Amino acid sequence: MTDTQRDAASAGAGSIYWRRNLAVSLIGSFTTIVAMTLLLPFLPLYVEELGVTDHAAIVQWSGIAYGATFLAAALVAPLWGRLGDIYGRKLMLVRASLGMTVAISLMGMAGNVWQLSALRLFVGLAGGYSSGSMVLVATQTPKDRSAWALGVLSSGIMAGNLVGPLIGGALPRIIGIRATFLAAGALIFLAFLATALLIKEEKSPARKQAAKASGGWKSVADKRPVIAMLATGMLLMFANMSIEPIITVYVAQIVPAADEVTMISGLVMSAAALGSILSASRLGRLADRIGHWPVIAGALAVAGLLLIPQALVTSSWQLIMLRLLMGAALGGLLPCIAAVIRHSVPDSAAGSILGLSISSQYVGQVAGPILGGFVGGHIGMRSVFLGTSLLLLAGAAYAWIVRPREAKTSNMQAPADQFDA
Repeated sequence: MTDTQRDAASAGAGSIYWRRNLAVSLIGSFTTIVAMTLLLPFLPLYVEELGVTDHAAIVQWSGIAYGATFLAAALVAPLWGRLGDIYGRKLMLVRASLGMTVAISLMGMAGNVWQLSALRLFVGLAGGYSSGSMVLVATQTPKDRSAWALGVLSSGIMAGNLVGPLIGGALPRIIGIRATFLAAGALIFLAFLATALLIKEEKSPARKQAAKASGGWKSVADKRPVIAMLATGMLLMFANMSIEPIITVYVAQIVPAADEVTMISGLVMSAAALGSILSASRLGRLADRIGHWPVIAGALAVAGLLLIPQALVTSSWQLIMLRLLMGAALGGLLPCIAAVIRHSVPDSAAGSILGLSISSQYVGQVAGPILGGFVGGHIGMRSVFLGTSLLLLAGAAYAWIVRPREAKTSNMQAPADQFDA
């Protein structure tokens, strides 16, 4: 029996604490994502408050400060994943929540834009709570509930991305920008306390020794499913983000009233996230019942087809509804990606490989806006929708072709009463 088979067998029942760990991870991921994204509405104002006066420089420094977190996180995600394999996944969550508490609180005390950017970089280096939660939940949840549990966690993460900017738009007017950072730091400190006191992780000396000896990637017997999931994660984020740079300009072409453009653009951007929040746990439950690969291929195909009419809309409500449906189609991908990786690698390498998956998603998150903006500016905005559609349809075909043999011959049926919780 291979290491992967032994780990899969031992992980079948999951941890006896998996429900409690899921609840704490859900709350902690939501609060840390809120704290990371709440600065979006007022970041340019804070950059100006820190002494940058030129308009172009304000935009440039805002982009640097915002992007620094995700660049750093992409670089260190595999490292934190591997250290979690060796020293424990709970320890990584404690480290991330404490580091983010300190860094985000200090942002409210920054004296210049260099300090702000450095602290944003440190958040990326020290953070990774939500990705660490994915690893913890994926490795401790019973195998036949893993996609559902990861879907619930994904819904919390996406909800944080929605709520964060809303809080960031309202709270600074009440308590000020600097106090908003301190409040965010206090919120993450509560997540740190809950993580340290409530999450339970069984010790596994055997896994620790195996993780030290395996080297992560080398311990994966069949790398094809993992490579497919790395590509799918990158494609998912690319598809989500490629449209972002052109949304406002595109909306301006179909909305007659100029004063409504920004409001409708915000609704369009939020619609996809809302759709994903509503569908993630449901598609995860479906994947637990019929298998992950059909859901992955189907979600990519449906999302790809929904992009075609988005290039042809004539009114804003059509675009909002299509983005909502596309978000609902894509909502199950992140939990399915994590579940496939979890079931394809030894437990001793799960953190390392899931860390690579997080990095691949950050690559898509960075490449999507860059390429989308370039194509939209030089070829045409409708071409962005159609080009992204072709990529998603190609990704669906690829996922269907490379799915493992057992996924082709078995629908992995399970009793319906297993999914009532």
